[in-house]
Amino acid sequence: MRSVVQRVTRAVVRVDGRVVGEVGHGLAVLLGVAAGDSADDVRWTADKLAQLRIFEDPAGKMNLSVRDVGGAVLLVSQFTLLGDARKGNRPGFTGAAPPEEANARYEEVAGMLRARGLPVATGVFRAHMEVELVNDGPVTLILDSRGE
Repeated sequence: MRSVVQRVTRAVVRVDGRVVGEVGHGLAVLLGVAAGDSADDVRWTADKLAQLRIFEDPAGKMNLSVRDVGGAVLLVSQFTLLGDARKGNRPGFTGAAPPEEANARYEEVAGMLRARGLPVATGVFRAHMEVELVNDGPVTLILDSRGE
């Protein structure tokens, strides 16, 4: 499971011009589910997102999590994070999970984040989405549950 995580002051996702998910201060997370991702990958990702200390404490150090600062998470499915463009100029997506599996894992991550007390907004799985955000810092990290 691969994620691009951005610390944001606000983030919104639209489908057909209509807002379907929106958060203020918190995290915007683009989530790619790999073929074969398991419950362990889901748990690792949810734990990492909930506990990642990328918000500043009063001393100005990145020492607080999204939960610590009362933030929210915008979680958007993005299979293209599993694209492989090492050969040629057109990426291949064989590393991405099939849609049914990917949606189930995506929903599991959202559910686990909610179970950890975080407000979570989502996009619409398999829809063409527009994501707009204000990256705070900027702070952007790439996480991979398999350490790749």
